[in-house]
Amino acid sequence: MKGEDPDFGSVPHRDPAKPGVAVVGAGISGLICARTLADRGLRVRVFEKARGAGGRMSTRRAGAWRFDHGAQYFTVCDPGFRAWAAAWRRDGLVAPWTGRIAVLDDGVKATKAGDTERLVAVPGMSALCHHLARDLDVRYETRVDVLERTADRWRLRLSDGLDLGDFDAVVVSAPAPQAAAMLGDAAPELAARAAAVTMSPCWAAMAAFSEPLRLDFDGAFVHRSPLAWVARNASKPGRPEGETWVLHGSPEWSCRHLELAPEVVAERLLEAFFKAAGGLGSKPTHLQAHRWRHALPEAPLTEPCLFDAGLRLAACGDWCGGPRVEGAYLSGCAAAGRLLASATE
Repeated sequence: MKGEDPDFGSVPHRDPAKPGVAVVGAGISGLICARTLADRGLRVRVFEKARGAGGRMSTRRAGAWRFDHGAQYFTVCDPGFRAWAAAWRRDGLVAPWTGRIAVLDDGVKATKAGDTERLVAVPGMSALCHHLARDLDVRYETRVDVLERTADRWRLRLSDGLDLGDFDAVVVSAPAPQAAAMLGDAAPELAARAAAVTMSPCWAAMAAFSEPLRLDFDGAFVHRSPLAWVARNASKPGRPEGETWVLHGSPEWSCRHLELAPEVVAERLLEAFFKAAGGLGSKPTHLQAHRWRHALPEAPLTEPCLFDAGLRLAACGDWCGGPRVEGAYLSGCAAAGRLLASATE
């Protein structure tokens, strides 16, 4: 793979003779892919439609309050991911969350048993993605709409036709439905495989209270409720003090109420929280909702990423190989590995 884009010249430690790669999406999957490729000397540019890195690992700010309104924590099983997590812990980027975890079932509380270690990024879940994005060439608030094959390279464009540059290879790191739409004309076979993955939505409500809630748990899995999960955000290490809670709607409830107004969703999830916790009665001083339209893959693909060596095109995310933070990490690593292998062929 060869090609040269003079705009890459300002990025330090990148070999102009190495391939130029565009990574679409600055969640953990896209960023670990970009980080791996850049560390091997490839010229990498990341395009992210949002104002900052993180994807579903984002942290929402509201005045002095902070909410991890997407990914709540992560666990570690894979040896390679364990090595990265250990390094992040040594650097103070990650810490264990030792909050008290419960199960709420129709107003009845039970303590969640088990020795699962739950890790969180510090001071918010998005901190890990900001760390991975350091010194990478990331173009925020840039939504890639068109992938166009020109000779043996890729041209990326905005919906209005604005040219974003030519690249030797492209990695699409986005939820499966969005990846399928982006790959549709460029790689129909890859698009069809991505389109086969269904991703459930999740409504998230964020609530702050002026007084502590008298609850003897910091996180809870909720059954037989519009909710699936609740967490006292301030109980996680490095978070600002204050009684802040994140309430996640269940996939079924979120799907049924996908188009409901956010303010209505927030009130209904708050009501469900009070009911599940046995009645609290305290009114929040801050309450808002956020819709994650593509939150959790129902049946992830068995392969860790999608890749077409002839097209030099990859797709990755937690819908490949396994869900959640670890699955996204492994998928991004796999996409980087396939590209690096093809670059030496």
